[in-house]
Amino acid sequence: MSEVSHRVAEILLSTESIAVYKDKPFVFVSGRISPVYIDCRKLLSFAADREFIVNALANEAQVNIGLDKFDVVAGGETAGIPYASFVSHLIKKPMIYIRKQPKGYGGTKQIEGILEPGKRVMLVEDLITDGLSKLRFNIGIRGAGARMTHCLCVFDYASDRLNQHEGKLNLAKNDIALHVLANWDDVLDTGLSKSYFSEESSQQIIDFLQDPENWGRKMGFV
Repeated sequence: MSEVSHRVAEILLSTESIAVYKDKPFVFVSGRISPVYIDCRKLLSFAADREFIVNALANEAQVNIGLDKFDVVAGGETAGIPYASFVSHLIKKPMIYIRKQPKGYGGTKQIEGILEPGKRVMLVEDLITDGLSKLRFNIGIRGAGARMTHCLCVFDYASDRLNQHEGKLNLAKNDIALHVLANWDDVLDTGLSKSYFSEESSQQIIDFLQDPENWGRKMGFV
C-alpha cells in the first residue's frame, strides 16, 4: 500500500464516505445488491481532505499518465464534475462535462464545453465499479469524433488479492487505461487496523467482491 492510497483510504473512512449496511443492503444503478456503499461526493465538504485528494489526482495525471497523453479533461454527470473541474484547473487543461444521455431540451447536447474531433480525453470520476457507466460516457465522446484514452478515479471497486479488476478489464477492451488512487485492499487494511470495520463487516465486503453479481441472492435479499 502506497502512502497516497493509505491516506485516501483513511479519508474515505474518517469522513464516513463508506457505509456498511445494517438492516438493508444498498442497490447500485446496475441493479447489483451490495453490503457497502461509497459516496465520494461527501468528500467535497471536507476542505483539507478534498485538497489532498485533488492534488493526488492532479499528480497522477502529470506524473503517471503524462500531460502529453491527453488534451481535454472530462467530468461525468454528476459526481465526476467537481473533481474534473479541480484537476483541470491545477493541470491547466480544458474541461468538458458529459451527461449520461443527451438533454431533452434546448440543443439536446450530451457534452457541455468544446470538444473538437480528434482530441484525446481523460475522464475524471469519483469511483468505478464495473466500468459500464464510463463506457456510456465514451459513446458521447466518440460521437463528437474524439476518444477517451484514460480514466482517472478516486476509488476502484477492485482487489488485487482477490484478482477482481472488472472495471479495469472492461475499459481495457475499449483501449482506455484506468488509473486510481485506492481500491478495496487499501480500505480493508486500513479499516481493520484502525477499527473502522468489524471482522464480520470486512468478510461481508470480501464475499461481495468475490461474487458481486450473486451476493444479494446468496444473502437472501432477492
